[in-house]
Amino acid sequence: MAPSQFFVTLQSGVSGGFSTASATTTSNAIVTLTKPTEQENIIVQTETTGGEGTVGAQSTEPREKAISEGNSEELITELHDILKDLPTESPPGSEDIYGENAVIFWGSDDLQWKNGGPAEGGNGKSEVQATPEQKEKFKRAVEIIKQLSA
Repeated sequence: MAPSQFFVTLQSGVSGGFSTASATTTSNAIVTLTKPTEQENIIVQTETTGGEGTVGAQSTEPREKAISEGNSEELITELHDILKDLPTESPPGSEDIYGENAVIFWGSDDLQWKNGGPAEGGNGKSEVQATPEQKEKFKRAVEIIKQLSA
């Protein structure tokens, strides 16, 4: 079952991680999906392309999409279940353990999850490494977010 309230952000093209400095200079797409209240059966979507805070960055107006459209409820549940089981790098910001040049940030009552890569100036090694199976699950999580935002 999908969480009653959540937000998820997918930031792709993040060669330097999710730090404030790198998000304003290297990101090429940010998609945020939000289900803000239990009563509403909708997802609110916003997108920024070209790197938030950069010259030429463009944001879309928030748009609403009914969760009942297609299989959104099942996709949200699948995404939540995937993220519950995936590790994040340790220490945070040390390296991109999934190798996808993407950051997912999920927040709900029962789960706070965020991966990242080397923050500005960081180039350490994570004590936690993703297995090939975990890398495939992360790829699937990215696909789900893209599918929900299509």
